[in-house]
Amino acid sequence: MMQSRHRKLTERQTAPLKKPVHNPREVAEIVAIQALSFVAGDPERLGLFLAETGVGPETLRNAAADPNFLLNVLDFVLRDDATVKAFATASELHPTNVAAARQVLGDALGDPSWERDVP
Repeated sequence: MMQSRHRKLTERQTAPLKKPVHNPREVAEIVAIQALSFVAGDPERLGLFLAETGVGPETLRNAAADPNFLLNVLDFVLRDDATVKAFATASELHPTNVAAARQVLGDALGDPSWERDVP
């Protein structure tokens, strides 16, 4: 008796994907969380970030829930061209998408302190 190469798909395998995110602020927060993960992946970069923000490693996870903290993460990544490019490459984003995420999140939080350069 020959076993069938085709197996019955489980419900998990056929379940629809999560609903795509269309809210610009949610997308910006997702980019910021990805940026935080990127920063945390490099001990030297993380140390500099923690020193600048005053956040301790033990409170980093809780701080990530604060949209203002996420704004600081994007500011940190965006201030250095090499860091922006490295993050954009690692996240499969264009660097302008990182800046756009910062703009959207800043606008949503009423942060008037940052303006993007317009060519």
